[in-house]
Amino acid sequence: MARFDWLRDADRPFLFNLVFWAMTAILTSGLAQWVVTGAATPLHVLFGADLVLLAALWPALPWSRARGRLWVAPLFLAATILLGMTGSRETHLPLILLAVANLAFLYGMRVATAILSCVVVGSVFVPPLLGSTIANGIVQATAMAVFSAFVLGMAASTLEARRRREEAQGLLERIRELAVAEERARMAAEMHDSVGHHLTVIKMGLENAERFRERRPDAAWGEVRQAKELTVEALADARRWVRALRPLALDGRVGGAALERLAASFDGTGISVSFEVRGEERRLEADTELVLYRVLQEGLTNALRHAKAEHVHGTLTFGDSQVALVVSDDGTGRDDRSRGGFGLSSLADRARALGGTLAGGNRPGGGFELRAELPLSGVRA
Repeated sequence: MARFDWLRDADRPFLFNLVFWAMTAILTSGLAQWVVTGAATPLHVLFGADLVLLAALWPALPWSRARGRLWVAPLFLAATILLGMTGSRETHLPLILLAVANLAFLYGMRVATAILSCVVVGSVFVPPLLGSTIANGIVQATAMAVFSAFVLGMAASTLEARRRREEAQGLLERIRELAVAEERARMAAEMHDSVGHHLTVIKMGLENAERFRERRPDAAWGEVRQAKELTVEALADARRWVRALRPLALDGRVGGAALERLAASFDGTGISVSFEVRGEERRLEADTELVLYRVLQEGLTNALRHAKAEHVHGTLTFGDSQVALVVSDDGTGRDDRSRGGFGLSSLADRARALGGTLAGGNRPGGGFELRAELPLSGVRA
């Protein structure tokens, strides 16, 4: 973990950070008072060394088993207990509770409860061994039991929240997988309709050429020429689908760079494509980025296949609360009587699921324009 990254550790409750450093400051001020008044003893030197050890262990203390370094947890607990034996009495109890809560995060509530029960029982009998009374031990144990209920309750709530968060992340990944499967199924159907149609016509033409080769050679060669032209179209279609199936992060690119790369991938297809980014670009959530990518992909593919366009222009604009992608072409536009077409219904559904909109229509000056607007609530810092 990089330096100071533990301060932003999502698995470490902020309140625990606050309590630890507050208690450390209190114990350090008490140690300083002993030194100033000349009341420090060799035992207090051990107390100070123990405080330094705790301050060093706290940033390295894991709050998830995935972090590793599990050996730090029992060492931290031992160091907090040692504080009570070297100079502190009740003051160090919150640190012990933090150590036990940490064990609950790593090993579960049962282990933490068992360890804490042993510490509570031990706190009754340890004070008399250090020169105090059994009554002080009982008071200390009672205070620890009260604090224990609070800390373990907080730990249980945090663990439950963590479990639900992991479940939500798993469901989100599943939803993304289903969305990809749905997209592939749609693309497979469209590929079957386009490439499959061409191959069927080519097959029929070559069969006709075979029948005509002796009686009507001119007609046979006409069928061969038509099959050749259809082969070129089928090959172009196949190349378009290969581009469509490429991953979002083209050559390691994301965001505006991935969209610009997608636009550039249509060079050589017979249309001129330009793309620009306006506003201060920010990193987007994967779902938002994927919808924008698919919208540009759909706009470019439809301009090439249906609109007979010569030029397509894409603009990605970052605003204060939303990001907008506009894809416009100079083609023939869409027939107003056409229902559906351009295969945009599924993309519109996905945009609405993210709280955005997708609209398409003919431009006043000719051509077709596709506009997607998505909220920036999913922007990561």
